[in-house]
Parts: sequence; structure tokens; C-alpha cells
Amino acid sequence: MKLMIVVGSVRPGRAGLPVGEWVRSRVEADGRFELDWADLLEIDLPWLDEPNHPAKRQYTKAHTIAWSERVDAADAFIFVTPEYNHSYSPALKNAFDFLYREWWRKPIAFVSYGGVAGGARGVAAFDPVYTTVGAVKTMANVEIPFVATMITDGTFVPSDRETAILGKVLDELESLSVALTPLRG
Repeated sequence: MKLMIVVGSVRPGRAGLPVGEWVRSRVEADGRFELDWADLLEIDLPWLDEPNHPAKRQYTKAHTIAWSERVDAADAFIFVTPEYNHSYSPALKNAFDFLYREWWRKPIAFVSYGGVAGGARGVAAFDPVYTTVGAVKTMANVEIPFVATMITDGTFVPSDRETAILGKVLDELESLSVALTPLRG
């Protein structure tokens, strides 16, 4: 089963990278998943520049074709994402909007971070986006409040709570992927 971890922030000094690296290390230690690491800063998608609606899958740009192939090959996703002003990362929204059918009936989970709400408002604002393309969200999601206090020398240091919830997320992604695979047709 192929799991894509998407680091959804591209800001300088972003907390998403150390949080994402922690998620990646936990997924690798778990051993159940083939991993695709997708840092949106490295991928560097421009603002949506395709002339056709993504539902048609008539892509004209090399960057869109490459992104489509990666997302299409994934069986499940974890989005590591900040909350910006009670909403989601524009880079994550842009990456999502490039595609349509590639997300269909695939399980997704969020590891969100921010201030007091731990990114929960950003994830809630994203609900209409992922449901529109047919993705299915796990019940368990990691929410990290006051993330800056949990980063030491560039490394995210989780509590037992975050680690335990991430374990539940991985269990759900596995079971949902198995259940949803026949529906992707």
C-alpha cells in the first residue's frame, strides 16, 4: 500500500517540515506502507495553470502530469498542514485543485498544527474541498496546538498523545484503503 505524505506549507521557517519528518519517521518505523514524500515546497507547483477542468484529465503541463501520476499511484494520504487565519494553506489547496479524479475514493488524514486550535479550523475549512473530489477522511487526525513549543533545534518532539493518535490514523488509512479500493473503478 502506497502512502503519500504531503507537507502542505511552503513558508520560510515552516513548522510543517519538522512535523512532516516526524510523521515520515513514524510511517517508516511502522513498516506497513510504501512511502511517497511530497513536500510542496520542493514540488513547486505554479498557481493552477491548466486550461482544462481537472475532471477531464486533459493535462497540458509537465508539472501537472507528474503530480497526477504521483497522486494516482498513491492509495492513501496524510496532509501535514498549518492553519492560517482559521483556514487552510493556499499551497495545499492549489495542489489539490490541479487534480480531480486522482483523489476519488482514497482515504486521507490530517496532521494539523497551529496555535490554540492545533490546526483544527483549517482542516474543517478544507472539508468541502476533499469531499467534492470524493476523498474520504479518517476519524482520527493529529492536531498539534502551540506547535512552536514542541520544536527543539529544528526537530518536532511529540508527546505520547500525538504518537498514539498517529498510530490510529495509520490503522484507519490501511483499513479504509482496503475498503475503498473496489470503489475507485
